[in-house]
Amino acid sequence: MNDWTDPSGDHQAGQDPRRVPPRSFRAPLPSTRTAPLPGMPSPATPGRYDSSVHERDLRGGSRNPRRRAGKGRRFVRTGAVLSTVLLLAGAGTYVWADTRLNQEVDLGTLQGRAQPGQGTNYLVVGSDSREGLSQQDRKDLNTGSTDGRRTDSLILLHTGANGTTMLSLPRDSWVTLPPYVDPATGRSYPAAPNKLNAAFSLGGPDLLVRTVERNTGVHIDHYAEIGFAGFVGVVDAVGGVDLCLDKPVRDKDSGADLPAGCQTLDGAEALAFVRQRKQEAQGDLGRTRNQQKFLAALARKAATPSTLADPSKSFPTLRAGLDTLVVDEETELPDLMSLFEALRKAASGGGRQLNVPVADPDLRTSKGSAVKWDDRRARALFTALREDRPTG
Repeated sequence: MNDWTDPSGDHQAGQDPRRVPPRSFRAPLPSTRTAPLPGMPSPATPGRYDSSVHERDLRGGSRNPRRRAGKGRRFVRTGAVLSTVLLLAGAGTYVWADTRLNQEVDLGTLQGRAQPGQGTNYLVVGSDSREGLSQQDRKDLNTGSTDGRRTDSLILLHTGANGTTMLSLPRDSWVTLPPYVDPATGRSYPAAPNKLNAAFSLGGPDLLVRTVERNTGVHIDHYAEIGFAGFVGVVDAVGGVDLCLDKPVRDKDSGADLPAGCQTLDGAEALAFVRQRKQEAQGDLGRTRNQQKFLAALARKAATPSTLADPSKSFPTLRAGLDTLVVDEETELPDLMSLFEALRKAASGGGRQLNVPVADPDLRTSKGSAVKWDDRRARALFTALREDRPTG
């Protein structure tokens, strides 16, 4: 009840007379002019709206609307400033990461390439580059001290109208290398059969891309390669990767010593797991399946939609991976985000994880044991990728 509403100055029976104000401060007698309804034009100021009655009803009193409006404006200004800071931080991280990309592969200068098809194709390479690793790191990770870099994993990732296909190419695949010039000596070599891994060791990313295109007919749009140090750093940056193993994994050469069951692998354990193959019944084919399994788990952990949409959230992962990441000149940060999103989709059931159809996993060659593709089924698969049709 409002104590200032008795125009006569006489208090009701039972009321405390001390709460009745002196007559000189009592509210004036009501005007004979009809008060406007809330939200209607005020007679005193035609064209303006009198909201004071409505505001008092909502607030339960007659607080100063200017003071309340001032607080509202301060909240709006504070929110705008915070939003701007967050936006600039995200943009700064985005620009920083984009400028750190090592775009050393120029796909535009390659000769004799496959014709572009439908959809987008990424060649994702895990190399055994020791760059960024100290001598102690190499010892702890069982990487050895070999210089240079070779392929440890090769994945052809296709995205298009029919979803995502993650296709592993065994590094021991028996393929035909196209003619090439040794970048170290300048000597020319004719086309010849060899292991797929040899293309990378003999001519680097350029020869590897040309070899994949020659043997699959699939045009490579983007190239992405990460070394040992970057791989370990990314896994550790996301807090490890959860993986369930059907059996123990032990391999002296890679350093793998993992029990059966579900567990969280840190960077060193993850690297040992994806490198080992000697205890796999199918050797290199078994390793490619392990690599797909792990990459899918890593994608689920690191490539969530919220992380991909906000570069500032992915800063630790980006920083860990960029030091040993090599991409082509046309690949920028948005392309990498699309690549990670495609991996996440393939890992979460929104795509397919395949291996090249194989006719002989232990083909005897002049270069040692190799993997022979099933030509008929492999051609059908590559044609489906090239034409962006379902792969099964």
